Amino acid sequence: MTVPDSGSVLVPGRWTHREISANGVRLHVAEAGSGPLVLLLHGFPEFWWSWRHQLVDLADAGYRAVAPDLRGYGASDKPPRGYDAFTLAGDVAGLIRALGERDAVVVGHGWGGALGWTAATLHPRVVRRLAVLSTPHPMRLRSAALAGPRGQLRAFRHALAFQLPRYAESRLTRDGGWYVRRLLHDWSGPRWRRTDDHAAAAARYADALRIPTAAHCALEYYRWAIRSLPRPDGLRYARLMQQPVTAPTLQLHGGLDPCLLPQSAQGSGRYVAAAYQWRLLPGLGHFPHEEDPALVSGELIRWAKES
Repeated sequence: MTVPDSGSVLVPGRWTHREISANGVRLHVAEAGSGPLVLLLHGFPEFWWSWRHQLVDLADAGYRAVAPDLRGYGASDKPPRGYDAFTLAGDVAGLIRALGERDAVVVGHGWGGALGWTAATLHPRVVRRLAVLSTPHPMRLRSAALAGPRGQLRAFRHALAFQLPRYAESRLTRDGGWYVRRLLHDWSGPRWRRTDDHAAAAARYADALRIPTAAHCALEYYRWAIRSLPRPDGLRYARLMQQPVTAPTLQLHGGLDPCLLPQSAQGSGRYVAAAYQWRLLPGLGHFPHEEDPALVSGELIRWAKES
């Protein structure tokens, strides 16, 4: 089976592809439209293409929508280090400045949502407004995971399995990325799961994680998150993340999300010292921006217009 290269993620559409240097790393971005900047941060196991619908919708609404491949993903650089929350949040802040903007509406899903929470806390001047999808505040997630083995900890068991070196990488890449397809199936809501769009997305994400070293880099996010917990860097992160987010924050969460449970995300508003809105999306799973793109685009446009 042919191994994909980074060029395989340069999907054509109503956007342009380019490379941006920020925070010492080269990041690939897809960009559409002009106007105030909306930065779209993808999660696992995706890449920039997960925001294909929102790129077009936001551009049509008068915004400059930019969706990067995060460090280690897609066509972005894949350095051996830099997968800690401090460096990744620095990538977000550096990218906003490298795009010629002082600040942006930051939108994140999954790991992108965690980086949104982190950037809004550690680099508050660059986050004008924040929208997070399927992502509890990191401190809320920690407390939910510790609440009991049958709740969030069980739902997050894949993160524990990802700590195993080599085996986890092999699981993501062998047999054409079957495990990536399985995760996308298991974490999706039932409506999207039965569509051709779901099958096409699963194929693209499986191929993107088969780009050399991409799977390893994606897993390093999880490894730092778990392994840093007792270390000085993890303790410092937890202390800093107790500071409240000062950007107005919108939180969208699929009611059927089996990966990051709705009850784990509820209560994240306690970490926001600004306008805060929570919306549960019935019938949707872990990927609401793909499962019901019109609904999510409408919410993001509404939220951006309030700034």
